[in-house]
Amino acid sequence: MLNYDEILNIAPYSLNKNEKEKLLFDGLFDLTKYHYENCGNYRKILNTLNINFDALKTVSDIPFIPVRLFKEFNLASIKEDEIFKTMTSSGTSGQAVSKIVLDKATALNQQKTLVKIVSDFTGASRMPMLIIDSPSVIKNRLMFSARGAGILGFSIFGADRTYALDEDMNLDLKAIETFLDKHKGKPILLFGFTFMIWQYFYKELKKLNKKLDISNGILIHGGGWKKLINEAVSKEDFKKALKDVCALNNVHDYYGMVEQTGCVYMECEYGHLHASIFSDVIIRNTKDFSLAPIGEKGIIQVVSLLPESYPGHSLLTEDEGIILGEDDCPCGRKGKYFNILGRIKNAEIRGCSDTYEKH
Repeated sequence: MLNYDEILNIAPYSLNKNEKEKLLFDGLFDLTKYHYENCGNYRKILNTLNINFDALKTVSDIPFIPVRLFKEFNLASIKEDEIFKTMTSSGTSGQAVSKIVLDKATALNQQKTLVKIVSDFTGASRMPMLIIDSPSVIKNRLMFSARGAGILGFSIFGADRTYALDEDMNLDLKAIETFLDKHKGKPILLFGFTFMIWQYFYKELKKLNKKLDISNGILIHGGGWKKLINEAVSKEDFKKALKDVCALNNVHDYYGMVEQTGCVYMECEYGHLHASIFSDVIIRNTKDFSLAPIGEKGIIQVVSLLPESYPGHSLLTEDEGIILGEDDCPCGRKGKYFNILGRIKNAEIRGCSDTYEKH
């Protein structure tokens, strides 16, 4: 297996296409063999697909599994007594949730990776942090939801962490104003989930006709665009609305999922999501899963060097996206940059999952 600590020493957006392909392929090939040997359900899937390890030559050859399999099967490559933490996806009530098991080493590498990626956008020093959520989300430390995991993960970048909502999800204006007075003139980090920020922060401030000055803030937000699309809120509308109520100029969306925690795709100042050296995105044609060229939309496949305790290193998501370019974003970061277009239609996803479920 690749030495992950050595990879952590490489700057997250410093490798060009060929250098990154070599690093990723070597690591993903090792992970595929490792999970094949250590996870019975994963082995069954690869056997069903007649995977020939000798035929794997590029990152796009590495077999992928649909992300929804984590909702339906126990996919773990570690023994019960090695489980350090179990993470769950945010499912709506009644829906099955993904369960991801972590050992100590994987959990630690997730945290280290997140630090490397996010510090490239926020700088290395910790900032006073305003979390646009309720403290009740992280009460159960053993079963982390995606929201709780996100808050705890990003909390490492913050000092004097303060929640903007109370236990009942109401805007805690007193706590916010006390926090802003205390840190006047300093850079401030804000973190939250897109829909939560819109629903419980922006809309409440608007209702109260209240303006805050957080012009020195950096907001990192992710998840929940689906609900905003239903309200016809675009990325531009979202940024404009926040600028209106609290003078926020520095806003970074990110794309990530509980099945590959740590490997987030951060949005640069040009509005592009970026793949770091720790992970990558591949776009697949919805009809036959062939590779889609740059500029063509399709299903997003994500690969990551992180998952050692479970076979989540190559996953077909339920999202549609488009790669905009590689190694040539005006922000100067190397690697692929892309946009998310939304969820793909259920029928297409069911067809894809059925390939695995029939056997």
